[in-house]
Amino acid sequence: MERNAELRDFLRTRRARITPEQAGVRPHPGPRRVPGLRREEVAYLAGVSADYYGRLEQGRHLNISDSVLDAVARALRLNATERDHLIELARPPRGRSRRRSPATQRIRPGMLALLASLDHVPMFLIGHRMDILASNRLAHALLTDFDAQPTGERNFARYIFLDPTARERYAEWDEMAADTVANLRRYSGRFPHDPRLAALVGELSVQDADFRRWWADYDVRYATHRTKHVRHPAVGELVLHCETLAFPDDPDQLLNLLTPEPDSASAQSLRLLGSLSAPSAPASAPASARRSGQGTPG
Repeated sequence: MERNAELRDFLRTRRARITPEQAGVRPHPGPRRVPGLRREEVAYLAGVSADYYGRLEQGRHLNISDSVLDAVARALRLNATERDHLIELARPPRGRSRRRSPATQRIRPGMLALLASLDHVPMFLIGHRMDILASNRLAHALLTDFDAQPTGERNFARYIFLDPTARERYAEWDEMAADTVANLRRYSGRFPHDPRLAALVGELSVQDADFRRWWADYDVRYATHRTKHVRHPAVGELVLHCETLAFPDDPDQLLNLLTPEPDSASAQSLRLLGSLSAPSAPASAPASARRSGQGTPG
């Protein structure tokens, strides 16, 4: 992905969403040819010259200071996730490691044991570019059997946009899908030279108009918790609280847990789903556990 174009379009779309009145500045004289703030107005709010900001937006400032980036972030009213994304885009990757594709992600045996033992809670482990690294039986019953898919296709974004059941399963599919795109956009800032991400974005762009529209918005989000309404054909609607947990020693592996309110109708429905999906006879270790130590290609 071309770095200067990413930075230009991200800043342009952030400018477009803020009016001079919202920013607290007097509108620049003359007819307004663009929505939102002009470059000159962002420069004024950030305390830099219009020429300096113009070169930043064109990707021509490679050694810009933290203080200037913070000033631009405040002028554009960026949240913490957007500010981090701006810093990723405004600075060239340092060292070869930042330019390479992410390394192969390996799953600890203890994590696989956790997913297998907590079979009363849907859980899945998400890695680079929203790849599904592992998931338990109840997650399969609730959403889809990720383990049954080819290894290279176990991806949450692919599920959301390319599996027709996802639109039926999530009551707030539009919100879920837009957040998924915004998370992929955040990832693209961290790993701009990831060929598998480029291939994923290309595939989803070709096959889904909604993905193309949201990708062009350049929104960046990182949701760590939310409430999901899942419509399951066997047990009806479930209201589940999704919590995303990161690990200090591997922040690129995220554990998602879906839990209902205690003693609620959703808790009863989830228990019923667990009973319906339980194996009829003792089985060997789950497919996820059998992949222990093999990792997932980065």
